[in-house]
Amino acid sequence: MPAAPDATDVSAFANRLRKNAAHWRKWARRRGISCFRVYDRDIPQFPFALDWYEAVSPRAASGPAVHLHMQEIDTGWRMDPGAHAAWLEAACGAACEACGVPAARLHLKRRERQRGASQYERLRDAAAEPLVVEEAGNRFEVDLDTYLDTGLFLDHRPLRARLAEAVARRAGEGAGTRFLNLFAYTGSFTVYAARAGASGSTTVDLSNTYLAWAARNLALNGIDPARHRLLRADVLAWLPVALAAGERYDLIVLDPPSFSNSKKMQDVLDVQRDHARLVGQCHDLLADAGEMFFSTNLRSFAIDADLAGRLALREITSQSVPGDFRRPGKPPHRAWLARK
Repeated sequence: MPAAPDATDVSAFANRLRKNAAHWRKWARRRGISCFRVYDRDIPQFPFALDWYEAVSPRAASGPAVHLHMQEIDTGWRMDPGAHAAWLEAACGAACEACGVPAARLHLKRRERQRGASQYERLRDAAAEPLVVEEAGNRFEVDLDTYLDTGLFLDHRPLRARLAEAVARRAGEGAGTRFLNLFAYTGSFTVYAARAGASGSTTVDLSNTYLAWAARNLALNGIDPARHRLLRADVLAWLPVALAAGERYDLIVLDPPSFSNSKKMQDVLDVQRDHARLVGQCHDLLADAGEMFFSTNLRSFAIDADLAGRLALREITSQSVPGDFRRPGKPPHRAWLARK
């Protein structure tokens, strides 16, 4: 573990940020990407993740307003509170200077070493003013202050695009697409599928807060709610019911949290322990020629070998992690594809 940082010197961090900001802004501009990662613990003494969000609303007089979402990653260091405050202030100043963003538009959080659904827990009681951002022509509401996560997982950008391509391919072949989005959070996969031409979808999450957020995302994109159902349910309990009812889907996204012990659930979810059951049940819900994507952000995750062999699971992590999130040996998620 590196030594705790010197609170008086952030020059190495500032230099890296300037280099990164120039590179990733150019990279994103070429690809039409407006929300992306600028820095991710590149220097061990500066354990931050910094993301760039270009908001289409509210809009500044000079054009879209850029906001920075900066997370201090817990390392277990012990610093004097005064020294830590000075170091953090200097680091935030370096981030704003390197990116050319006013301090008022930097949103700072601390990500502790916690398990499971902690990223979904409210950090503040007052609702922050939401921003609207755009990705591949799709619009999403993000909240950079109220929760640890913002409502849009930027590392899933390629997987969302791949889902839309699969829907469009089916439409080109004259086939409709029934889409199922499980542990759906704010419904970004559903937005992609619906705008690509899905004939209908079911979006399942246990949180009323996130389903309401998903509904706003659908509305932002002019998506007909009559054909795209939002369902509040415990996925663990809902899957057997859906199977018994004979439901079938052409495309499924299964992206569970690593761990959840929500009081609203009938059971505790542990993705390592429960993934074989979840993936197997989703595969059983697939229609003929259907496809499913399974993803997890659990760093220690190991796929069940019997399951992988039985369903011919193919790992697609190298294709699903975007360039701005690639760190040697440390992907932000892992992903698999299964076909019926």
